[in-house]
Amino acid sequence: MIPAVWLVWQGQHGALGADPVNVFERSLGLWAFRFLLACLALAPLRRFTGLNLLRYRRLTGLLAFFYASLHLLAYVGLDHGFDWSVLWADMTHRYFIILGMSALVLLIPLALTSNALSMRLLKRRWKFLHRLIYPAAILAGIHFFLSFKTLNSVSAPYLAALALILLSRLLPRSRTGNGT
Repeated sequence: MIPAVWLVWQGQHGALGADPVNVFERSLGLWAFRFLLACLALAPLRRFTGLNLLRYRRLTGLLAFFYASLHLLAYVGLDHGFDWSVLWADMTHRYFIILGMSALVLLIPLALTSNALSMRLLKRRWKFLHRLIYPAAILAGIHFFLSFKTLNSVSAPYLAALALILLSRLLPRSRTGNGT
C-alpha cells in the first residue's frame, strides 16, 4: 500500500513531472507487475535456495491484483475520464491494452479465491484455478513490453525476470527436494 500512498502524495505535491496522469498510471502498472513477479518468484526462490517465503505469496498476489486494478482505474478514469467511446477507440488501436485487461480478468478469480474457505471448498480445483497466474503473467509481460514499444533499460530486467521465473517451472524437480 505504501507505493500507492507515495504516488498520491507525489501527485498532490506536483512531483510527478510534466505528465502526472501518465506517470501515475504507469507507476501503478509497474508496481502491479513488480508484485506479480514477486509472487511468482517465491516458489523458485524456495526451490533453488531453500529460502521459504511462500507465506507471502497470497499477500504479493493480492497486492498485484490491487495495483493492477488501480492501474486500470487510473487509465479509465484519469486518462479517459470514463468516456467509454474514447476508451473503446483507444483499445481498438492499441491492442496491448486488451492484453493488460485480459491479464487483470484472469487475476480476478485468483483474488476472489485467495482465502482458506475457497481452498477448502474448491479442493484440487483451487490449485488448478490458481495456475491462471501463469497466463496472466505472460499477458501482463506482453502488455508491459508493448506499452514501452521497445526493449529498454526499464523493461528488459523485468521481462528477463519473468522469463527466468517461467523457465524455472520447466526444469526437472529433484526427487528429494521440497520444490513447489
